[in-house]
Amino acid sequence: MSLGRRKTELQKKRELIELGGGEKAIEKQKTMGKLTARERILALLDKNSFHEYDQFIQHDAHDFNMASKELPGDGVITGTGTLMGQPICIFAQDFTVAGGSLGIMHARKITKIMDHAIKMRVPLIGINDSGGARVQEGVNSLAGYGEIFFRNTKASGIIPQISVILGPCAGGAVYSPALTDFVFVVENISKMFITGPEVIKTVLGEEISMEALGGARTHSEITGNAHFFAESEQACFEQIKRLITYIPWNNTRRPLAFPPKQIDKKWNIDGIIPDDPKEPYDVRDVICALVDASEFLEVHEMWAKNIVVGFGRIKGETIGFVANQPNVLAGVLDVDSSDKAARFIRFCDAFNIPLVTLVDLPGYLPGVDQEHAGVIRHGAKLLYAYSEATVPKITVILRKAYGGGYIAMNSRHLGADFVFAWPNAEIAVMGPEGAANIIFKKEISESKNPDKTRQEKINEYKEKFANPFVAAGKGYIDAVIEPSETRHFLEHALEVSTHKFIPKIDRKHGIPPF
Repeated sequence: MSLGRRKTELQKKRELIELGGGEKAIEKQKTMGKLTARERILALLDKNSFHEYDQFIQHDAHDFNMASKELPGDGVITGTGTLMGQPICIFAQDFTVAGGSLGIMHARKITKIMDHAIKMRVPLIGINDSGGARVQEGVNSLAGYGEIFFRNTKASGIIPQISVILGPCAGGAVYSPALTDFVFVVENISKMFITGPEVIKTVLGEEISMEALGGARTHSEITGNAHFFAESEQACFEQIKRLITYIPWNNTRRPLAFPPKQIDKKWNIDGIIPDDPKEPYDVRDVICALVDASEFLEVHEMWAKNIVVGFGRIKGETIGFVANQPNVLAGVLDVDSSDKAARFIRFCDAFNIPLVTLVDLPGYLPGVDQEHAGVIRHGAKLLYAYSEATVPKITVILRKAYGGGYIAMNSRHLGADFVFAWPNAEIAVMGPEGAANIIFKKEISESKNPDKTRQEKINEYKEKFANPFVAAGKGYIDAVIEPSETRHFLEHALEVSTHKFIPKIDRKHGIPPF
């Protein structure tokens, strides 16, 4: 065969494969408001950077008339490219080909590009759009999922792993995204569930819509399985591009540094926190008043809103922020917020991102529901994450820091490198009102004017204990600073901590309270 004929044959084969499941299947995909797998890759990556591999892979199943069926690319596209100028590995399941179902060769294409990502130390992006296991292949499909999960775990903490749910992600398939670092979902398109509505109706006799069971909002607001929510696929891709600028390409590097930018002048840090300690405010305003260009990328924005986590920059360097949110439940810690913060802390620690913690909370959320939900175990995850982290850790106590919440939010006692407090900070075992009622119970009850005596005792407790100078006097706080000085102190603390080194403990691994 001549070279010319071979080129023609190659071109024809490529054209057939690039059609995926065919024009009708593509049209159906479009009517669902979805891009094709190939369009998604090209829309996300830098222009002309995508190189596809294993394009001619075919399934080897024979049962149930599978031998006669051709599945272009076996329903998944894999390859490498660049994103924001940096190399990445990527795969995208093709729903137009057998519903994107996963068979053994489909899985091997994915695990091959995963192995490549681990070996080359570059991020992995997986676009999920699949009806689940290919039932015609039986246990081979289950084996394929297991091989993927194994590599997700193997890659954890070595390279960033990003999952994008752009269609169904059902059954065992959901565990791969759950093992990755960040999960992106899109309104009306993303669906994640272990068992579908039909199974639930059959087994439990309950009817539930697909969206309520495992839609984008459900996983963004209720389950916490999704970290980023978007209204469209293109908006989702823009979110991914923005995230990529804040994180490093692997665990041996630091995030790319950007030219420092001035804080937006509209953010006046001195006027954010109200004088009344019971009045709420949005802690994100404090973050915006501290970071370059007042730009903050919030992670898990819609879930466990009583704590805020995300990325910003100080002098061009990426910083991870963990902050209590007084606007929601007074910023208390609970089951979900502890999980949310602990996971974020561990990501930052694995990928060399310094942590800044902003503290303003009355403690842990009380109640039978929280106790029965395991707040002790979940709260301990936060303690463990902070204690284990070896990146620079800086804490600023903005207002309240009571009880176990004071300890858990990166206190000096958990290994914080620097702890600062604003002058109005209250640091104590509990709030002054509760403490006065316990300590001075007898004096208050025997007083001729109990209300007046209670207030006097509250003021007495505040003066003696609930202020930053007591903790500063014991060395638990390094400096009491004005709000306007915070950025300066953070800049210096981060500069001093640049070469922080803590020898590794000689052990296989610790045992977190999972």
